Amino acid sequence: MQAVPAPPDSPLRPFLARTGVLIVDGGLATELEAQGYRLGDGLWSARLLDTAPQAVQQVHADYLAAGADCIITASYQASLPGFVDHGYSRNQAAALLHTSVELALTAREAFWAQADNRVGRLRPLVAASIGPYGAYLADGSEYTGGYDLSEDELLAFHRPRWQLLAASRADLLACETIPSAREARVLARLLLETPHVVAWVSFSCRDGQHISDGTPLAEAIAPFVGLPRVVALGINCTPLRHVLPLIRTVRRLSAKPLIVYPNCADSHDRQTRRWGAHARPGEFAAAAQTWQRAGAVLVGGCCHTTPGHIAALRAGVIQARAEPRP
Repeated sequence: MQAVPAPPDSPLRPFLARTGVLIVDGGLATELEAQGYRLGDGLWSARLLDTAPQAVQQVHADYLAAGADCIITASYQASLPGFVDHGYSRNQAAALLHTSVELALTAREAFWAQADNRVGRLRPLVAASIGPYGAYLADGSEYTGGYDLSEDELLAFHRPRWQLLAASRADLLACETIPSAREARVLARLLLETPHVVAWVSFSCRDGQHISDGTPLAEAIAPFVGLPRVVALGINCTPLRHVLPLIRTVRRLSAKPLIVYPNCADSHDRQTRRWGAHARPGEFAAAAQTWQRAGAVLVGGCCHTTPGHIAALRAGVIQARAEPRP
């Protein structure tokens, strides 16, 4: 299926019209861990919204300097119940969700205030992350979708955070690492409740055909194909080896802009939490060019990708644009 441009009111449209591609940032939590921050409790990177907000803002700044056109907020594992479980009041939890967006916006505005950063660039976007229920559980179930909640129970979990982030100054929502078809249907319901919001939706996948709970990707994306407020569909937090067949599935079923930001490693053991060998920045950038040729127009990285990976990816995009067409 041939890709169509983003809708006229999509924040993606200027980027796709100008260059044909938008560069998404890389891993946030794993980058913070690499810098020495300990993220072992259930709040993961969301803990630093309170204890080290300057570190979160600096990682955002690093990705912008590396060439990212869009940075994703540190709200993936941030939820009202999650903060409350760790001793925060509900008002404090709401304030920290607000902080996740404001840190990204501050980094974006500081970057854009420097004239040199505007050369050949468009003003970057901020996407507010909506992670799955499994991220709140912090037991690895965001990689399996194995939680036994009804749609109404999942809706009750997601709606308060959704409403807070939908009312924020973020440019769009990033519904990411979705492992469950039931949860996908809930997010589609929330999109219908908030017609002023635009979002991308990306799934975590167990192989080249199925999302993490075993549902065929073709079935999981179906609720979003006809929703005009969904400005991109695709995959993230998925092993590199599965990307190309997943792209082909999405392209066959949807003409929406396709987003791909997989993990840096080809495998991840959920029991030991150990990762396979990591792709080097040049290898990752070369793979990203194959994703673009297959139809991806938003490309970036997830776990264990770094500013170095994003810089290499951007350099490859610029080089590809400069090469003469056959």
